[in-house]
Amino acid sequence: MPLLELQNLKKYYATQKAVDDISFTIEQGSIFGLLGPNGAGKTTLLRMITGIFFPDDGTITFDGQPFNPLRDIQKIGYMPEERGLYKKMKIGEQALYLAQLKGLSRDEAMTKVKWWFQRLQMESWWNKKVEDLSKGMSQKLQFVTTVLHEPKLIILDEPFSGLDPVNANLIKDEIFGLSQRGSTIIFSTHRMEQVEEICDHIVLVNLGKKILDGTVQQVKHTYKQNLFRLTFSNRLLPEHLAIHLFDVKRHGEKELTIQLNPDYSNNDVLQYFISKDLQIESFNEIFPSLNEIFIRLVEGTHSTTRTFQAVEQ
Repeated sequence: MPLLELQNLKKYYATQKAVDDISFTIEQGSIFGLLGPNGAGKTTLLRMITGIFFPDDGTITFDGQPFNPLRDIQKIGYMPEERGLYKKMKIGEQALYLAQLKGLSRDEAMTKVKWWFQRLQMESWWNKKVEDLSKGMSQKLQFVTTVLHEPKLIILDEPFSGLDPVNANLIKDEIFGLSQRGSTIIFSTHRMEQVEEICDHIVLVNLGKKILDGTVQQVKHTYKQNLFRLTFSNRLLPEHLAIHLFDVKRHGEKELTIQLNPDYSNNDVLQYFISKDLQIESFNEIFPSLNEIFIRLVEGTHSTTRTFQAVEQ
């Protein structure tokens, strides 16, 4: 059963359609990427999911029931892009306080805070104040206060901001671990390489509308462009190749990138090079990165509001 379902969600501000009839489903235990450029409507969506804003129209179903912030907010952990920590408060006290706000007893909170502080190498920070922390240290603290009550739904908005590569890997491993233990995670970021590495499923929104919805593999297959990389092992490539089959870009003397013409198949290409007595060492399809797809679709929605649905090939 899905953990979260959004049906025809709308939120308008005066003449601006911040969220314009958006629907999608998030499966239990998945890592779900919510993507879009600045001003696309992502933050408004997240604030409706957490009960900060109420939708003007549409429905939110959480854990099989209509979303009720009074009942369901304890099951959600939200790490916003804007930091929400008390600068003058000591770190240990702050983590305990926020854990108790999420319904834990003081003893339960102490146990979980100590466990997370040890796990993320934060024990020596206990009596420091937030204002004395670097941005990366503050980010780790905010991550801990978001997840320590073991919420069913964890929302992470730019969770790697300010983190060095070592700590970014540490947090990434914890995100995978939380998913494996049953938490569902919404991951919002502008870093497409992180999305490719972490997310199972993605939705792209722009100008308040959903323009893409699918698994990472479905999306990459949907927007592939018949590009292939070939390498050869036996001799130099001939100067003249069958351009009716494909467009060619050379990489040195024994490597090609080709764009296959739609009227021909992979087998036609292989048969052609075999007929030329060329020994193919590798033949791999090149899929577009999510960053390339993101740019292509976002630029396209400046002139159209067409909805693209990724379908499995």
